[in-house]
Amino acid sequence: MSTMRISGLASGMDIDQMVKDLMKAEKMPLDKMNQKKQYMEWQRDDYREVNKSLFDFNNLIFDGVMKQSTYIQKTINTSNDSVASIRNLSSTSDFSGTLYVDTLAGAATMRSNALIQDSANKPIDPTKKLSEYGFTSKQTIKIDAINKDGKLDTASLNLVFDPNEESLNSVLEKINKQFDVNMFYDSATQSVAVTAKNTGNAKDPSSGANVAEIKLTDSADSFLSGFLHLDSDNDVASGKQDAKLVSYGQAGKDASFTYNGLPTTRSTNTFTINGVEFTLKKEKASTTFSSSPDVDKILDSITKFVDEYNKLIENVNGQLDEKRYRDYKPLTSEQREAMSDKEAELWDEKAKSGTLRGDSVLSSGLNQMRNDFYSPVSGITGFDQLAKIGITTSSNFMDKGKLIIDPDKLKEAISSDPNGIYQLFAKDGTTTAEKGIARRLRDTIQKTMDGIEQKAGKASSTNNTFTIGRDLNSLNDQIDRFNDRLSQVEDRYYRQFTAMEQAIQKSNQQATYLMQQFGGGQ
Repeated sequence: MSTMRISGLASGMDIDQMVKDLMKAEKMPLDKMNQKKQYMEWQRDDYREVNKSLFDFNNLIFDGVMKQSTYIQKTINTSNDSVASIRNLSSTSDFSGTLYVDTLAGAATMRSNALIQDSANKPIDPTKKLSEYGFTSKQTIKIDAINKDGKLDTASLNLVFDPNEESLNSVLEKINKQFDVNMFYDSATQSVAVTAKNTGNAKDPSSGANVAEIKLTDSADSFLSGFLHLDSDNDVASGKQDAKLVSYGQAGKDASFTYNGLPTTRSTNTFTINGVEFTLKKEKASTTFSSSPDVDKILDSITKFVDEYNKLIENVNGQLDEKRYRDYKPLTSEQREAMSDKEAELWDEKAKSGTLRGDSVLSSGLNQMRNDFYSPVSGITGFDQLAKIGITTSSNFMDKGKLIIDPDKLKEAISSDPNGIYQLFAKDGTTTAEKGIARRLRDTIQKTMDGIEQKAGKASSTNNTFTIGRDLNSLNDQIDRFNDRLSQVEDRYYRQFTAMEQAIQKSNQQATYLMQQFGGGQ
């Protein structure tokens, strides 16, 4: 039940202002709690920002210096680019040789062996429903075609369609999506053409014998054979000729070539030998080729790693050394209102400073990272330390462990043994000493991130799962209790002033009464 408040009617005093002034003193502990809460929230956010930087750097390591693909980038020289394009996929060593292309791989084809027309021998409209051309029931067709492995795929599913709902164009679209063929209708020639999506001379998956690359299984109403005038497979079609003696079909063809003196074939023009991808482009021609490390690309990856590491430790060291201005507490709402925007901005800058100063988790993480860099990697010969590839620590103590690259020395190391650099960074092992530098760093970063998360959590964390969050919960409870107490104190002040007002009012009434009595007796 709230107390009725009388604000200075009898006394003439500004009771509301007096209570407000009294409450300012009462609220001072609350202001301190809110300032402490604000600082803890800043600190939590700063911890999380550092964790994000560590997370990003951790991913950079994984996607860069820790991947073998970074070090197998090759510059490939060929004597005749028109014969074949060559690129390295997974070869860790350099390669060279000769390549003679006899024949290129080709895809099997077939086409209609008669004009596709309606019952009046007129060209059809491929957009009209098929029911207009005599089909009354659902049609079921199946097309087997050569797959990427050079074998006839007999596991393809039936295609069922309703001629009352489908046109020739829509059926062809479904065929192209479901089967390993491309089929289209040409209104100029009134024919359908079919091409296998994969090149090569098909083999039977069970016997290995040569078979047709495109095999059609027709519906009961002969949609493929009767309406589109297609043969049962491309081998049958290739045995038939039109009036110009051009076959209605063509068999698939394997690529045949000689690689470093070894005659061989492939079902496609693009294939891989010993981790090197070849794409054949020209028949009856040869080329020589050789590879060498792509020094510039590998150098760029390592340089990016070093640069990002230097940025990371500069940022973290800056936070560890940042001065804390204890006299600059977070502004209360009243204090902020009394300042200009610029004054508040400058105040906030100092108030937010030093939230992570001297933090033990961050300091320990940085120290361990330095050890990860300096300690040799055991179990490998050659490049077992960064210094051997031209990466050293800055001699300026103000840099606090930043790395310096000697580009010439690093380029020389890349040219001589890029796989050795990969081992230096990415070697696996059961102990820290056996692990490559990148693996050590990722272990240290993960441990540091875990430590920070225990203190500050992450965006999806609930407060009771990390230290600062639990402290914030406790502080919020204190603030709630104190606000309840302030409400009681404010009510008490108003009760006291109300009682005073009532007493003054009563006194005034008595005085008025007495004066009336004295006046009435004269």
